[in-house]
Order: sequence, then C-alpha cells, then structure tokens
Amino acid sequence: MRAILHYLTAMVIIPFYGIRVCPFIETLTPLQVATPIIFMLALQFMVRKPLIARLVDAAPLKRQVKRLFWLELTMFTISALVVMAYNEILYGFPFLESGLKVLFGLSGLGYYAAADIALEKERAVADRIEREHITIDPDENYFPLTRKVALFSSISITALVGVFMLLVIKDLDWIIRVGAEVTLKDAQASILKEFAFVLAVVLPHTLNIIRSYAHNLHRILNNQTSVLSRVTLGDYDLHVPVASNDEFGVIAAHTNTMVDRIKDRTAELARTRDVTILSLATLAETRDNETGAHILRTQRYVRALAERLKDHPNFAHELNAETIDLLYKSAPLHDVGKVGIPDAILLKPGKLTDDEFVIMKTHASLGAEALEVAERELGSNSFMRYAREIAATHHEKWDGSGYPNGLKGDAIPISGRLMAVADVYDALISKRVYKPAFSHDKAMGIIREGRGSHFDPDIIDALDAVETEFKDIADKFGDVAHAAE
Repeated sequence: MRAILHYLTAMVIIPFYGIRVCPFIETLTPLQVATPIIFMLALQFMVRKPLIARLVDAAPLKRQVKRLFWLELTMFTISALVVMAYNEILYGFPFLESGLKVLFGLSGLGYYAAADIALEKERAVADRIEREHITIDPDENYFPLTRKVALFSSISITALVGVFMLLVIKDLDWIIRVGAEVTLKDAQASILKEFAFVLAVVLPHTLNIIRSYAHNLHRILNNQTSVLSRVTLGDYDLHVPVASNDEFGVIAAHTNTMVDRIKDRTAELARTRDVTILSLATLAETRDNETGAHILRTQRYVRALAERLKDHPNFAHELNAETIDLLYKSAPLHDVGKVGIPDAILLKPGKLTDDEFVIMKTHASLGAEALEVAERELGSNSFMRYAREIAATHHEKWDGSGYPNGLKGDAIPISGRLMAVADVYDALISKRVYKPAFSHDKAMGIIREGRGSHFDPDIIDALDAVETEFKDIADKFGDVAHAAE
C-alpha cells in the first residue's frame, strides 16, 4: 500500500512540478505533460514486483533493505531519464533548461519513496527475524544509522534548496519575458503559490521519513531495554533480535553474547554454591547419628509443602518459584550448628540428660550465628537469609514452647515452620540409636497430633494434601536405597 501511495502521489505531483519549474513544459497541455510521466510510473510499478522477487527477496536478509532502496531509486531515475529523453526528442526541449529539472524532480521524489519503502521493508525483515528466531551477522564495515540520518537530512535540505533555486530561476525568466504585463502584486502571489506548493510536497515527505526512522528506532531500543530489564531480574533466557545491519545490530549481538556469558557464569556460581551447601550439610551430618539421605529427603519435603502452599493467601506473598528454589537449596543447612556440639553429647547413644539437652539445643543458635556471618557478606537477599532462618527456627513451635527463642505463631518465619514439619517427619520414619523407625502412618498420626501446638495448622493441612508425595520421597531416598547408590 505504501508503494501504491508513493507512485500515485508521483503521478499527480510531477506534472504540476514540471509546469511550475520549467518554462518549456509550461507550453504543453496538461495531457501532454502527464502522459509520459504516468506511463513510465505505471510501467515501473508493473515491473517492480518481479524485480523485487529476483533482486531483493532472494538476497540475504541483511542485504534486502539496502537493495530495495537502490532498486526503487534506480527505477525512478530511469523513468526520469526516459521522460527527459521523450520531451527532448518529441518537443526539442533543451537538456539543461528542461531535462535536468525533470530528472531532479522525479528522482528526488523517488528518493523519498525509496527511503520510506525501504524503512517499511526494514520493519518486515525485523518481524520475520523475531517470528522465526533468525539471527543475522552484521557486517564489520556496516553503514551506521547515524550516518543514514545525517545523509537523509543533507539530501533533503539540498533538494529543498535546489527546487527553490529552480523556481527562482524560472520566475526570474518569466518576469523578464512578461515585463509590464503583470503587476508586482500578481508576481508575488504567483511566486508564493509556487513556494507553498514545494513546501506542501517536500515537508510531508520529510516528516514521514522522520516518523518511519523514529518508529524503527523505537522498536530496536524497546527490544534492547526489554531484554536488559529482564536480565536484571535474573531471566537469562531472552535474546535481543539482531535485525539490522548497523550499529544497533552489533549492539544487539554483543548484548546477546553478554547475556549468554552472564547465564553461564551464574550457572557456574549456582553449582558452586550448591556443592558448598551440600558439603557443609554433609559435614554436619557425618558428626550426627543421621545419614546423608536425611538431607535429600528433608529438602524435598520442604519443596513439596511450599509448592502446595504457594497459592494459599497466608503464604502467597512469600512463596514464589524463586523463593521455593532458595528454600530447597538452603534446607540442608538446617543442622549445620551441630558441628559445634561436643561429640560426647552429639553421639551419645542413649537419652540426653537435662544439662546435655540444653547444650544440644544450642545447635540452632550456633548454626544461625555462623550463617549470619555469611549473610552479611552475601547480602540479606541471598539464600543465606533462608538458611539462617531455617537453622535458627526449625525447632520453634507454633504455641511458643519451642527453642531457642520461644517464637510463637506467625512470628516464626515460614521457612522455619516448613522445616519443622519436614525435620520431625523424617526423624520419626528414620531409625535412631535411641528408637526404631516408625511407619509412615504412625509418623503422620504423631504430626497431626501436633497441629496447632507444635506445627502451623495450615502447613499440616498442606501435608495431608501431599502425604503420598512425602511417602514416595521417603521410599526413593531411604537410607538403604541411598547407601546402595
């Protein structure tokens, strides 16, 4: 549609332009002036589609915009040369006084048409690249967009000044020829009408190109800023479409490389973090009567409960995909404070005395204090926050009778409340030197008895909903199965 509008506009404007700037064309009838121009533009429009298919669409994507621009401009220039030759052969119009004016006018209008059609093609190429996830490789010696804009501005100003000069030359010649036959007022009115005509043609075309440039530039920058804003939120799976063979295409390509490297480095750091957590947690477990499978089970229990509660009105404000992952990763550190408990107490096969149990309970505070040091280094938004909360509060009870701080109800962090259920369930179904392993049903019965006293009632309701999943986790990561692995 844009091409049709440009061609129809040229068919209307160029005959008027020729009459306004050329005293020789002025001697012809409107039909004589318009016929060769309309014929050539119609012929040009008919051949442009097969030429575009052969010369533009068959080219690589990064070449298509440039090729379309030069094809359109070349066709307009050829049409101008044919019209110029037609007038010279048929009517004997001189080359300098008439032919160059026609060439200047039709090729100048063709320049605006070619630029606008090429910019539309640029949008179409960008659409295809985004739709089909194609990436182009910008040239090392690309033609910068900044230079394109500067060149367009220079050509537009030169064209406007050139047309005004042609009008002045033609009007001076007209005034000399008519002499006293026309009043100064009539001459001024005629000249102003011609200048107004030129501005009415050139100004809308110029503004249209500026608008097209701005539209394309907005799209490029919007894609860039959209991806970068998502990257700042931790989403590294997006890429900026490399859709232009200029500096913005190069910027997009470098941005994508940067995002990929950040993603790889982040994944490497996450793996290092996870291995460190697992190593610390395993070290703590080796000093206890428990096995490494306890770590695997409890972190999966926590995740199962959190997934069930993420849409609950009392938990949705905190439990999202990122938080649940952090809880899962930090849960193994819940008993890291046990490394500070003397072996005589930690490894005692029988029941602890009251004094020994007081010392044993300090493992929650010891773990929280150690993790608080790490949290200060890493920041309060890190997974260490949840690890510290879990270590400090997984022995707190809903009714306030727990330790080390006697927290009650919602004062206990969600992370600690979740870990409390997971830790007690696993302790009940696991064999200890001081007790046999309880069955799943017996363990569930004991935990249900603690609903509203030991445990958050909402979390126990969630446990009832994921009871089968708990049992499957216990079977899959049982101590025997884990040892076999």
